[in-house]
Amino acid sequence: MTFCLRSATPLDAGQTGWILHRFAAVTPWMPALHSEAEAISFCGEMIDRGWVTVAGRGRHVHGFLARDGQQVHALYVAPEACGQGIGKALLDAAKVGQPRLQLQTFQANDGARRFYRREGFAETARSDGSHNDEGLPDITFEWRAQHKAAA
Repeated sequence: MTFCLRSATPLDAGQTGWILHRFAAVTPWMPALHSEAEAISFCGEMIDRGWVTVAGRGRHVHGFLARDGQQVHALYVAPEACGQGIGKALLDAAKVGQPRLQLQTFQANDGARRFYRREGFAETARSDGSHNDEGLPDITFEWRAQHKAAA
């Protein structure tokens, strides 16, 4: 699949919200806390803040990443687009010009944990979930840019 990365526009809120809501709806360990409309609204807020990059073809969004400075708030790929390099491309773009990135993922999300480790992130902390809306234990991961030694 070929896709391009671009800054999200307000018209992308529906598709990014659907991707986010779909993940929560089909993930057995994820509590159902928000409606699809609430997920769309949340994505719209992140888009309005200028945080969101989308991967897609034309106007169709296959995945998105929301980043504020060094904090990655969200990285989701549509189910039919998983395993096609979209998450890696979004994460690689987020790394450009950043000395470090930090993110959280749930301890139960084995696939995300493997992906972040493969992409150079290291675990820096764990929590019992008392500080996230879902109440699920989570892990903080951090990536640091490799600085090349002067020749």
